[in-house]
Amino acid sequence: MKILIVGTGYVGTTTGLIFCKIGHQVTGLDLDERKINALQAGKLYFYEPGLEDLLTKHVSAQNIRFTTDTEKAVKENDVIFICVGTPLGPQGKADLTFVKNVAGTIGRYMNHYKVIVTKSTVPVGTAEKVTNWIKENQPSPIPFDVVSNPEFLREGSALYDALNPDRIVIGASSDRARAVMRELYKDFQCPIIETNPQASEMIKYAANSFLAMKISFINELARVCDALGINVNDISTGIGLDHRIGPHFLRAGMGFGGSCFPKDVNALIQTSKETGRPLSILEKVVQVNDEQQLYFMKKIRQVLGGNLENKTIAVLGLAFKANTDDTRESPSLILIEKLRGEQAAVQVHDPVVKSVGFMQFSTVEETVKGADAVILCTDWDDYKTLDWAALKQLMKQPIIFDGRNMLNKTKIEELGFRYLGVANH
Repeated sequence: MKILIVGTGYVGTTTGLIFCKIGHQVTGLDLDERKINALQAGKLYFYEPGLEDLLTKHVSAQNIRFTTDTEKAVKENDVIFICVGTPLGPQGKADLTFVKNVAGTIGRYMNHYKVIVTKSTVPVGTAEKVTNWIKENQPSPIPFDVVSNPEFLREGSALYDALNPDRIVIGASSDRARAVMRELYKDFQCPIIETNPQASEMIKYAANSFLAMKISFINELARVCDALGINVNDISTGIGLDHRIGPHFLRAGMGFGGSCFPKDVNALIQTSKETGRPLSILEKVVQVNDEQQLYFMKKIRQVLGGNLENKTIAVLGLAFKANTDDTRESPSLILIEKLRGEQAAVQVHDPVVKSVGFMQFSTVEETVKGADAVILCTDWDDYKTLDWAALKQLMKQPIIFDGRNMLNKTKIEELGFRYLGVANH
């Protein structure tokens, strides 16, 4: 099939390359010439492990091309995936401006039957809106179908997730569209859920909200464990082995961030309020997450004497999680702002993220030099294997706050550090 991907972020680029891999001809469309030029040259402009090699391979083989020519791209392709951003808008609702603009463009240039697929995370009822936006912009009526096909990619492992999906969800209202989508995904060996667009849209929000709920649950429980002197990691292991619960997303830390969970949880809360049936559990999930940095900050303040003014703090990790350069809603950045607000001198390092406006160093050694404390904010593998004995000699005070519970407490304390994790007793 001839497939058009509108929006060349990590979702759009990954989706396009996977379709190349299974034999389809793909075009990537974006209005940002800088992004398009980089991708056409086989260069990934964002960080996602393994993706650039696949990009280079398929650009060289001419299985994928990238363009800013909207009219030509729309006319030449049969299936169009909408992969643009849906940022958090006013009152916690998803901002569908980019989706609306794409739909209008498709309507203007459509020249034959097409299947329009919303891959972006969108509120329930968006498929109907996209249908109307396309119709409003058509010079003359041309048949088409709008399908909801949400993505379930994790930043940092998007390529693996795309190749090995847990499930594929297809929300369609016509047999013709369902047949096209079945053909598109025929080579994937996983459950395929066929439903209507509204249910498909809800599945995406419900999945992310449930995972966020697990994170907030273990973080709130960690505070109780802290008070009782219990290692929350033992609790996570003990309950995670129950197959009804599972071990994933049960690591206590500094709270969730990124481009998905904060936005999607808030959007579902807003949707629930509009129905008159508010999801109070999710409202608490957000509250717990917002409080988690405050809880961690309180611990830092207590250990460092209650006053952070003129204290030098080394922060390791800026991305919201390892293996990505995404800093959106990163707990690290929130913590840094709080530290700076209390007049601490903050020195930061991240192996991938650059130029975030802080005093940033290229090596960990430079970052921790003269520091009163180190805060581990992102669970990069690089930080797990550091020579902490050598780093200790560079620091003013040997104190580590482990916001990810990623280091071995016993070994670190044997080196002479004062170690404080998240209920990691």
